[in-house]
Amino acid sequence: MNNEEKFLYILGQVKRDGMENLIDFIKKTDFFKAPASTRFHGCYEGGLLEHSLKVYDILKHKVETNIEPLDVNPETLILVPLLHDLCKANFYKVDYRNAKNALGVWEKVPYYTVDDTIPYGHGEKSVMMITEYIKLTPEEKYAIRWHMGYTEPKELYNTIGAAYKKYPLALLTHEADLEATYFYDI
Repeated sequence: MNNEEKFLYILGQVKRDGMENLIDFIKKTDFFKAPASTRFHGCYEGGLLEHSLKVYDILKHKVETNIEPLDVNPETLILVPLLHDLCKANFYKVDYRNAKNALGVWEKVPYYTVDDTIPYGHGEKSVMMITEYIKLTPEEKYAIRWHMGYTEPKELYNTIGAAYKKYPLALLTHEADLEATYFYDI
């Protein structure tokens, strides 16, 4: 089973009204081919899909082995990690720039750049996109919205802390996202 099939199989286990429409929407985007970023983690074709699957694996493990038992709905453990970066679908485009090759000769090379046609933020944009198709629980909304953690502006730190205290899954989602990014570079 390739990564796209794995993603769709796992996401297909969620049985909420509108789920088929959400899956159809995702299939029509570049989600499965998009990079996870322009220069950092997963900066290659399919990086976003690979990153999302790694966050899924890590978050599932974190919840299952947490010292303080967490009662998390199985559908939540699918939706949050797999769709936390849905905002990156149709977000990047390939452009070209001049760079010297190994022989010192200038040539055009491709690179990813941002083409944000829906400038609505990051986590909040993912929540908005998902809720156009399915209903999310408050826990799911908070976990997706605040998955970027303290990379958000410092003026939001108190809000982030309050969200993590109210919904521990939000903190674990942030940690899973960081681990996928820095331990696995995806």
